[in-house]
Amino acid sequence: MSDSNWVYTENVKDHFMNPRNILDNIEEYKYDGYGKTGNIQCGDEMLFVIQVKDNIITDVKWKTYGCASAIASTSKLSEMVVGMSLDKAYHISPQDVVKALGGLPDKKIHCSVLGDRALRAAIDDYYRKHGMDDKIEAQNAKVVCNCMNVTDKDIEDAVLEGARDFKTLQEMTKLGTVCGECKDEALTIMEEYIEKYFD
Repeated sequence: MSDSNWVYTENVKDHFMNPRNILDNIEEYKYDGYGKTGNIQCGDEMLFVIQVKDNIITDVKWKTYGCASAIASTSKLSEMVVGMSLDKAYHISPQDVVKALGGLPDKKIHCSVLGDRALRAAIDDYYRKHGMDDKIEAQNAKVVCNCMNVTDKDIEDAVLEGARDFKTLQEMTKLGTVCGECKDEALTIMEEYIEKYFD
């Protein structure tokens, strides 16, 4: 592939060509939290594992079946969260990662959601194992898309970030990309949040 055909930033290219913190062998990695999200049926699945000491992430590993953008964004995310508190890492958004990468093509922004979701799932797993269930925000959220584990809170966040139609919502969350049965409910929830915040 020639550089003239590359539509990503050099930072994205670097993280795609030289991804950091790849998980080689799950059996040999001693993790404190395990998170997996996505669905292999649509070609995107993300595994994220973390090591924690004193509520600080000390190391991370990950593996994905995703595209170049998913690989680059998760590689960057894995660098960003080492040394970060669990609470701060829990609230990293895809937009934070995209900004740190210097941007992604609009049609690839949705790929950046896999890493932060898998990271949150790993932190949730850590919280459960340590009796800190009150810190798990997803418990207060309703799963709308079972295939991609998208909640009403994810839809709310997407609306706050600019989603105003189903196509944009889908690009930002990957909701409805497998079976599509959640579309009507997702549209209703999206419209409720648009009315709540913007009408």
